[in-house]
Amino acid sequence: MTLPVRSPSRSLVSRDTASWDPFRELDDLYERVNRLWTEGLGGVDHWAPLADVEETEDAYSVEIELPGVSRDDVDVQLGDRQLTVTGEVRQKERTGILRRTTRRVGRFSYTVTLPGDVDADGVTASLADGVLTVRVPKAEQARPRRIAITG
Repeated sequence: MTLPVRSPSRSLVSRDTASWDPFRELDDLYERVNRLWTEGLGGVDHWAPLADVEETEDAYSVEIELPGVSRDDVDVQLGDRQLTVTGEVRQKERTGILRRTTRRVGRFSYTVTLPGDVDADGVTASLADGVLTVRVPKAEQARPRRIAITG
């Protein structure tokens, strides 16, 4: 049985080894994969920011990383037990030539279904130091109660 033999790429053979930069190759690959992901897969029009969801005895706390986002560019909605945060990270105006960018810009959306009943009237949201914190209190009947043992 004959096995195929892999020969070096023509681009690697013809390059001057002194000027070849493997990190530039990785950067180019990253850019191409990112472009394929955002453009080639049906035009993904938004992304999800990083978030933590924490449960305490009386509430759920959702912290979402939104560096550089203003309060006016964020919308927080709660329907039933589903918390949805949407908004937009705007492109910064630049005066020079942008040589590299890895920061996300554009529309974002984060949705989480909270595991228990909530008190929609007590929800609070604050944005400080690039972190949006949404506190959703649990409904009174969903809070744990200590039962005293008698007899």
